[in-house]
Amino acid sequence: MERKQFLKILSLLPLTGAAMKLNALNKLTSMDSTELMPLLFLGHGSPMNAIEDNEFTRNFHDISTKFEKPKAILCVSAHWETRGTFLTAMDQPPTIHDFGGFPKALYDVQYPAPGSPQLAKETSQLIGSTEADLTQKWGLDHGAWSVIKHLYPNADIPVIEMSIDYTKDPEFHYNLGRELAALRRKGVLIIGSGNLVHNLRMVDWENMNTIGYGFDWAVEAKTKMNDWILSGDHKALMQYKQQGKALQLAIPTPDHFLPLLYVLGLKEEKDEISLFNDKTMAGSLSMTSVFIKPGN
Repeated sequence: MERKQFLKILSLLPLTGAAMKLNALNKLTSMDSTELMPLLFLGHGSPMNAIEDNEFTRNFHDISTKFEKPKAILCVSAHWETRGTFLTAMDQPPTIHDFGGFPKALYDVQYPAPGSPQLAKETSQLIGSTEADLTQKWGLDHGAWSVIKHLYPNADIPVIEMSIDYTKDPEFHYNLGRELAALRRKGVLIIGSGNLVHNLRMVDWENMNTIGYGFDWAVEAKTKMNDWILSGDHKALMQYKQQGKALQLAIPTPDHFLPLLYVLGLKEEKDEISLFNDKTMAGSLSMTSVFIKPGN
């Protein structure tokens, strides 16, 4: 690394832990340093969004035009829960159709993005809080490909997934996200994919496609979470189980919520945060998505 580039990167790092972060950057030997990449949490909703043209999918595409094309993508998807933490490490991850009861057209979709065993290996080396094992036994589940295909329809960017360890608490996932910080300066776009309000047992099927339709508790929970996201109150979000009945109904299981914490854990002080697709659906779902843009 040239001295000028070294000093530029160092100036962007907080003083606390700067040396540690620079060491992490240097571990990523396979990729040149870049400007700080943004972060995304995408409310993916129904798998049908993969093949539909609607306001949500158009906004997924539009958000990708607001920053430089990444060199690679790391996705934390609600649909890959494991005991332990794993990273996909195959050259060509398969498109996983992990759902049932949908039209054949949805099962016909393939998203043939390449993988990156090298990025998976180097990412695992960044993580010190737990073992992050490489695996050939997964691929791209619909939490990943159903949204990434709208951002980058040509499937020409390497994608790896990181699993969610269902045995760990919210603080673990938040802190694990923070350990991935060096990737943001190596051209890697980090995406969390889930839904903030996600209670399938309470879905109003007659209003499944009614945009803006939400039960009172769903609207209350969405409003509270939005306020905490925008104000930077990450502690309140990590303590969602203690935040009242509306949050308990909105997050009956943590799988769709936890990808948000990875993204928020990576937010830096000067980053600018905004929401899009911030609407309820089917009474008990929200499509709220988060865009974290590097600050000046």
